[in-house]
Amino acid sequence: MATVNPPRGMRDILPADKARRERVLSVIRDRYRSHGFDEIETPALEEYSRLHAGIGGDNEKLAYNVLRRGLDAQAIREAAEDQGVLADLGLRYDLTVPLARFYASNRGQLPGVFRAIQIGPVWRAERPQKGRYRQFVQCDIDIIGDDSSRAEAELMVASLDAVDALGLEGATVRINDRRALDWMLDSFGFTADERPGVLITIDKLDKIGPEGVATELRERGAAASAVDAFEEFLRRPQTMEYNPFGERQIRKALPENAPDEIVGHLVGIGEAVAAGRGATDIPLVFDPFLVRGMGYYTGTIFELAHPSVSYSLGGGGRYDGMIGRFLGQQVPAVGFSLGFERLVDLVTAGADAAERAVVLIHDADVPVVELVTHKAALVATGARVRLERRTKNVKALLERSAADGYTEFATVSAGASQLELKPLS
Repeated sequence: MATVNPPRGMRDILPADKARRERVLSVIRDRYRSHGFDEIETPALEEYSRLHAGIGGDNEKLAYNVLRRGLDAQAIREAAEDQGVLADLGLRYDLTVPLARFYASNRGQLPGVFRAIQIGPVWRAERPQKGRYRQFVQCDIDIIGDDSSRAEAELMVASLDAVDALGLEGATVRINDRRALDWMLDSFGFTADERPGVLITIDKLDKIGPEGVATELRERGAAASAVDAFEEFLRRPQTMEYNPFGERQIRKALPENAPDEIVGHLVGIGEAVAAGRGATDIPLVFDPFLVRGMGYYTGTIFELAHPSVSYSLGGGGRYDGMIGRFLGQQVPAVGFSLGFERLVDLVTAGADAAERAVVLIHDADVPVVELVTHKAALVATGARVRLERRTKNVKALLERSAADGYTEFATVSAGASQLELKPLS
């Protein structure tokens, strides 16, 4: 018999995995709501022109577009490769562009400073591979209408709180500012035209090292004097710092005479995060070479790190210019997106064991009224209950129930007034 699989890069979620995902989402929602964020929902589809307005970076190239209604084969052939003619809608490739549109549409009904939770699937025409899907869940919080460092601090404190509640204590946030990055490149002598390519190369620093970055910059044709200055800066002697975040550490990580406004903004975020966490150690690490690829970032950028893995578990930044594209006036905005799919894989089994679930294995002759009575009594205690008719292979039935997340079982015979619950192991 032929195997019937979902489309490439997409997955069926089995019951036990779905329950696990919902438990993780429940924790995240609870912690975010406790920090004053309110959940919204936006459509899976947005106007083609909005999704391709030049603010989504490379993700725009990965968008799934929806053909206009009523197009026949002849019209499609005549339109050829002109997607703007063929399509009028597209599936959202992230939640930030829809949020900007949502705020522009509904701002009259929203508070002056709006704190949003948005959780839902997004779609990108990625090349499927391990850990990379064409449909996946994003879990975002954003603050619109606040241009102070308080907004970044609130996002970081809430997100670190959510990760802690999932049992992943010890997370830190790598932080930079696109304005600091631009200033640094200017100080080395890179021109504005060179900057996009230079940033792409700098983003590989962790993978190819200073020598590899310098070599690639020269291959790109960047100004030789600028590359020399940058390479010299990368090779400067450095001392280990006990506290990875503070004014001294930030200034040491940048060329001399870094702008006071940018440094002060970063320091203010660190102080506010420390206060919000009730800790003396600030869970932030300044990384002057953190880039993040989205072109709409205008200020602070950050990524969530955890010592158990080498990859980030989320990130975000300030995108003050995006909403103005829809609204016609500038509105400050900053957001943080948790890598939900990665978090689900890291959450330990212990976090899944909170729910009591019972499977009742009954003989064929047990009256329906008795079965329903037993089930109702257990449901009233807060348990999740499944009825299963006894099979010849009871062991296989129990193994399947355990795989589905059930924790206890009992056998039910006709006329039984008491049930003996046993653990499923």
